[in-house]
Amino acid sequence: MRQRVREKGNVFVAPAILWVLVFTIFPLVYSFRISLSKVLYGKIAGFAGVANYLRMFGDYRFWGTLRFTLIFVAFSVCVTTLVGLGLAVVFNRKMKGLRVFRSILTMPLFTAPVALGYLGVMMFYEENGPINVLLKYIGVGKVPWLSHPLWATLAICLVDVWQWTPFAFIILLAGLQSISDEIYEAAIIDTSSGWAIFRHITLPILSPVLGTVIMLRMVDAFKAFDIPFSLTSGGPGTATRTLTFYIYTQGLRNFDLGYASAMAYFLLAITMVIGLLFFRRYRELYE
Repeated sequence: MRQRVREKGNVFVAPAILWVLVFTIFPLVYSFRISLSKVLYGKIAGFAGVANYLRMFGDYRFWGTLRFTLIFVAFSVCVTTLVGLGLAVVFNRKMKGLRVFRSILTMPLFTAPVALGYLGVMMFYEENGPINVLLKYIGVGKVPWLSHPLWATLAICLVDVWQWTPFAFIILLAGLQSISDEIYEAAIIDTSSGWAIFRHITLPILSPVLGTVIMLRMVDAFKAFDIPFSLTSGGPGTATRTLTFYIYTQGLRNFDLGYASAMAYFLLAITMVIGLLFFRRYRELYE
């Protein structure tokens, strides 16, 4: 009987295993092979060893895209988490129209990033875009959102924060709602300071959820491509190209698949190292 159950279980598990092998393991192994090869127009022309990896260290465009990627990740993760936490604290109470507000706040999360990028083109249009019109009305003046490297970087970060803040909001709100009211009732006996309760009660209990949000957002931000591609096309010049954008350019536009694969593995290594350091530090703080 148990043998039959195991056989039936293997039948149900087989599609999932096949999916992982075909769409995860095989591409991972094959791309690593390509990263060690010289590829001409999609065809492996010979073994290159670590030449593609060494090439990165002398490529100023690679370092520029890596610098922008790190700035983008730091800004997006920090602001998304802080704003999401603030909104979760505000809406973690009984109030009229709460469901409507939650629905409105979560709408950007279910919108395609490319669509948000093209919407951002309209919003940040320098001549008659809504944002610059509003800034002119309050006396700030025209801001070169898409033609200046600094402002273009800020525009991309703001659109990304707009999309992913609902993600942080939903998860952190669920974490806040899981905290028992009895804990707060006991804390109120000792202090009436809302900040003290939030700092010493809410944050420590919520820290595992915060860590999850930060880690998931960090991994997703490192592979950002859609919004920079549709909003600025990596411009002005190459000022707002993420590393994934540069990998796409080298691999699918210039057909330099060996170099693109090497950079992709470098990005994977960065993400894994940062993730491991984050979890190690996180465990040390809360063990």
